[in-house]
Amino acid sequence: MTTNVLILCTLNSARSVLGEGMLNHLAGKRGRDVRAYSAGSSPSGRINPLALQALASAGISTDGYRSKNWDEFAGAGSPQMRVVITVCDSAAAETCPYRPGGPVQVHWSYPDPSDAPDADRKNAFELTRQALGYRMLQLLQLPLESISDADLQAALAAISHS
Repeated sequence: MTTNVLILCTLNSARSVLGEGMLNHLAGKRGRDVRAYSAGSSPSGRINPLALQALASAGISTDGYRSKNWDEFAGAGSPQMRVVITVCDSAAAETCPYRPGGPVQVHWSYPDPSDAPDADRKNAFELTRQALGYRMLQLLQLPLESISDADLQAALAAISHS
């Protein structure tokens, strides 16, 4: 059974998209049945071109990526999430819509690479992509098919400190 992971930030234009791309890419390379999605509480309607560039430079296809509202994943017929990860502090402070199945929720704080000075911004996106990739690798090492929700919660919280 596929383990679905929803990665949230407010605008769904940078960090959550980088997380979605990295998790799907790494899961595919490792043959893991994990599917990542991203969304935002107030989506910007566009993905930051530097996020797409950071993914593409790592050999990750960005076809089909779009900025979307988290409500798309709360309705009937949407994939049931096992894990919800917030990657920006403002999204973590918001009340998420009801999620069927009561997914495990964790906050992994990352500064917004869009806020980096112009001269450093491209590098900030790349560093954020790498940092998210590191945590996604740790997530993929977990026995997602058999781990209890309580143990998964503890493991994801421990990853947030890495």
